[in-house]
Amino acid sequence: MSDIEVKIQPLFNYISNYVDLTHEELRFLASKISCRTYLKNQYIVQQGDICTYECFIIKGCTRTFHLDNQGQEHIIMFSIEDWWAGDVGSFITQTPADLNVQCLENTELIMFSHDVIEELYHEIPKLERFFRQIITKAYVFSQKRIVRNFSLSAKERYLYFKKQYPKIERRIPQYMIASYLGITKEFLSKIKKQIAVES
Repeated sequence: MSDIEVKIQPLFNYISNYVDLTHEELRFLASKISCRTYLKNQYIVQQGDICTYECFIIKGCTRTFHLDNQGQEHIIMFSIEDWWAGDVGSFITQTPADLNVQCLENTELIMFSHDVIEELYHEIPKLERFFRQIITKAYVFSQKRIVRNFSLSAKERYLYFKKQYPKIERRIPQYMIASYLGITKEFLSKIKKQIAVES
């Protein structure tokens, strides 16, 4: 395998969980792929800009967040290897983004522009089904998170976070985890101490 083939293989493995592509379809897909590395703290998307790429993470970690009028950050999600990053609503509608996507580590991405996605839909119809499935999955995830925020205690939300993101808690600053959970860093510290005592 060439270096680029090795780099994009995780995407092909991911797609194979949803649809089966022929060798010719994979080769066409590979010809349309762009790869880019972002440095830690760089933004892939900034609030107010139009999200021009949907990104698959090869290596690294990002956070997706909204900045309110008071300058308060509200973290929506974290993404790591084999996850997607971007403002899906902005990408689909090509309107200004409500969300920021920032790299928490040096991050390698496979990037699909809006035009390339449309071309892939036309040339490989199975990919339209694939992207529809992952967008539906993201929507369900978002809805369930809203319900959890209403129905679970802070401790329960933290335990769910640990289960959902077992590989990345140590890669993310504690204050960001607290923001994701909708609590203060100090309260998160108390929850962790309580769990440590109980276990």
